[in-house]
Amino acid sequence: MDVIAKNRKAYFQYEILEKLEAGIVLTGTEVKSVRNRDVSINESFATIHQGEVFLYEMHIGQYKQGNRENHEPKRVRKLLLNRKEIDKIAGKIKLKGCTLIPLSLYFKEGLVKVEISLARGKTTVDKRDDIKKRTVEREIQRMTQ
Repeated sequence: MDVIAKNRKAYFQYEILEKLEAGIVLTGTEVKSVRNRDVSINESFATIHQGEVFLYEMHIGQYKQGNRENHEPKRVRKLLLNRKEIDKIAGKIKLKGCTLIPLSLYFKEGLVKVEISLARGKTTVDKRDDIKKRTVEREIQRMTQ
């Protein structure tokens, strides 16, 4: 598994409830740009529209050697999931007030995959608690060395 991009702020801004692996529909020049690691998933999110899952605001830079058939960098991309998975996610989003965010983008057996998660936004108090825990763990680590 070759990780291409990670959403580093996701664990800080969201409480991760469940993770899923999904395929993604890409054009040829998009795959070439992904191989060049010209991709960002930091601002992206996924929604369910008419029984299908779509990924918004994911930036894949234009392929340098592309021609007039080059892709648009921030177009909406379809994610490939089973019907049961989509229905399960849709139910949880409606009940819990959660959202879908991508955590990482990677190659698996030559195919581009996205790890998406069902997540709930953290409050500022939760974020402060996480920062306190991290600083305490660092201090303990320093003392033991």
